[in-house]
Amino acid sequence: MLGDMENFTFHNPTRILFGRGQIASLDKELPTEARVLLLAGGGSIKKNGVYDRVIKALGSRHVVEFFGVEANPDFDTLMKAVELGRKAKVTWILPVGGGSVLDGAKLVAAAIDYKGDPWDIPAKRMSDLPHALPIGAVLTLPATGSESNGAAVISRRATKEKLPFISPHVYPRFSILDPETTFSLPPRQIANGIGDAFCHVIEQYLTYPANAAVQDRFAESVMRTLIEVGPKTLANPTDYDARSNLVWAATCALNGWIGVGVPQDWATHMIGHELTALHEIDHACTLAIVLPSLLHMQRGPKRAKLLQYADRVWDLRDGPEHERIDRAIAKTRGFYESIGIKTRLSDYKVGADTAAEVARRLKSRGMVELGEHGDITPEKVEQILRTAA
Repeated sequence: MLGDMENFTFHNPTRILFGRGQIASLDKELPTEARVLLLAGGGSIKKNGVYDRVIKALGSRHVVEFFGVEANPDFDTLMKAVELGRKAKVTWILPVGGGSVLDGAKLVAAAIDYKGDPWDIPAKRMSDLPHALPIGAVLTLPATGSESNGAAVISRRATKEKLPFISPHVYPRFSILDPETTFSLPPRQIANGIGDAFCHVIEQYLTYPANAAVQDRFAESVMRTLIEVGPKTLANPTDYDARSNLVWAATCALNGWIGVGVPQDWATHMIGHELTALHEIDHACTLAIVLPSLLHMQRGPKRAKLLQYADRVWDLRDGPEHERIDRAIAKTRGFYESIGIKTRLSDYKVGADTAAEVARRLKSRGMVELGEHGDITPEKVEQILRTAA
C-alpha cells in the first residue's frame, strides 16, 4: 500500500531549554506571582542535587510539594496531589522527574479545576478538556517525550487499568532538559528510556509508505542515534555527549515531528499497557515483548516499510525480501536484549494464558481494530502474545 502524505496541522508550543545549568532558567520562565505545585517521584531528586537547584531557582515563590508519584502514575495517588493543589490554590504545576511524573502532572493540571469525575479524563479520552493549569517541567529521565507533547498515560491499580489521554491543553509551556540531571539514574531506567523511545519511533514509522521523505529520514536518524548512543551511555553514564544525544533523541521521538502526515500504529503500546496493568511489568519491557511478535504477525501489511527499515536502519540489503524482513525483526529483538531488556513473556514469569486475558480486556473497551489498518483484532492480539511467550 502506498499513500500520499496526509494533510496535517502542526503546532508544538513547548519551549525547550536544553543543556547544563538550565534549571536556573526557572526563575525567568515562571511568573514571580506563581503559586507552584512541585510534583515528584520517590525522592531521588533530593539525593542528586536537582531538588536544591530547583528550590533555589524558584526563589520566593509560593511552593507546595507532593512527592510519591509512582512509575506508571496511579490515579488515586494523583488525586491526593489534586486535593493539595486545590487547597493551596496553585496556579502552576511543576513536575520534576521522568515521564511518569510528567504524565501525572498533566492529569493533575487538567483535574484541579475539572468539575466532573477526573477518571473520565483518561477513561473517556477527553481531548476536548475545557481547561488545564499551565505546566513547566524539569526532566530527569529521557524516555517518554512527555516533556514536549500533549499525551499522558495514567494507571489505576485498584481496577488494573492503564489508559492514555491526549489534549493540547496539557503540553508543557516549557521544559528544562539538563542531561547532567540524568547521570545518577540506574542502568535499568536508562535502558527502559532507550527502549521506550525506540518503540515510539517504530509506532509512527513502521506502517506503510506515505511519500513522507522528511518524516522517514528523521525517524531513521533518531533510531540510528538510539542504536549508536544507547550502549555508549549505558557503559559510561557521565559521558555528556552520549547522554545529551539520548535525551534529545527521546524528545524528538514523540514531540510530533516524525508523526505528522503519516499513518501511525500504536498497537504495541495498547497491548503493552495491558501487560503493565495486569503484571506491573515495566512499560519499556512490555514493548520489547510485544513488538517483535507484532512485526512478524504484520509482516505482510508492513512489508514495504519493513524492507525500508531493514535497509536504512540496519543496513540489510542483501538476500531475498523475506530473509531481510526476518533479519530486521531479529535485529530489533537483539537491540532490546543488548541493552538488558528481555523480550519474552516467560522472562517475566508470565504465562501464555495472559494472552487471552489481554485480548478480552481490549475487546471490553472496544479496542477491536488496532494498528494503522485497524486489522489487529483481539484474536490477533492473543496470537501475538502467544507467539511472544
